[in-house]
Amino acid sequence: MAILLAMLAGVSIVLSRIVNFVLSEKIGLFQSTFFNYLTGFLGSLVLVVISGETFALFAPASYQGSWWAYIGGAVGVGVITLSSYLSSKISAFYLTLLLFVGQLFGGMVLDYFVSGDFSIQKVIGGILVVAGLGYNLWVDTKATHTLKDAQPNLMEGVSSI
Repeated sequence: MAILLAMLAGVSIVLSRIVNFVLSEKIGLFQSTFFNYLTGFLGSLVLVVISGETFALFAPASYQGSWWAYIGGAVGVGVITLSSYLSSKISAFYLTLLLFVGQLFGGMVLDYFVSGDFSIQKVIGGILVVAGLGYNLWVDTKATHTLKDAQPNLMEGVSSI
């Protein structure tokens, strides 16, 4: 069940990025980010009320984390804004892979500084993903140039009038 939910979360990230891009094209980048967070807040509020955990919001024990643990919303605004901006510049496939690589290495850095955990296997895996992404980008670029070179000039062979 957890694997299915994780896959659905991944799909929802890609879908939300597409929806945010379309909305940013219609009303503007920062306005779409605002509405993204407004609807996210309202959805979260509904879930908190349904779950019955509203009283935990007011308990002092709910606010015992380090200060940096509370800046996720500000980081999220940056992520949503950059994703919406980059959606018109980079294909959805490459943007998804680049975000994944960023999350992978960001997670490794956080694991190291928060818990002291470091895994050379994760670093090697991340490097292999980056190498595969680079190779795929190189193949795509080469194929695009080959295709452009192979297209005949449409004006060749047309006799002058």
